[in-house]
Amino acid sequence: MEYFTKSHEWISVDGNVGTVGITKHAAEQLGDIVFVDVPAAGRQVKQGEQVAVVESVKAASDIYAPVSGEIISGNEELVSTPAGVGDSPEAAGWFFKIKIADTAELAAMMDRAAYEAFVETA
Repeated sequence: MEYFTKSHEWISVDGNVGTVGITKHAAEQLGDIVFVDVPAAGRQVKQGEQVAVVESVKAASDIYAPVSGEIISGNEELVSTPAGVGDSPEAAGWFFKIKIADTAELAAMMDRAAYEAFVETA
């Protein structure tokens, strides 16, 4: 199941593990991605905490944890090939995987239809 935040992160959940990235809309707004910093495995994060950074020729943006938990892995491929975010933001361009501490936190997020409506009205 996929969930979306108002800060344009997505999380795809499989059991108690989430894969997190930025939405296609966010990637399009950023333009050409030139730098990505991903979190290290083992880091404990709280929902809403700044976890990663993405920079484009236009701007730098923080990536926030959509849920609390432990970082399992960062997508190191993005560090050497940051353009991968723009090429496939909602698939291969993921930023990190997280072991979710409390799946109840997902309830406050949007599904794809609600996110797309949010983007249209923002």
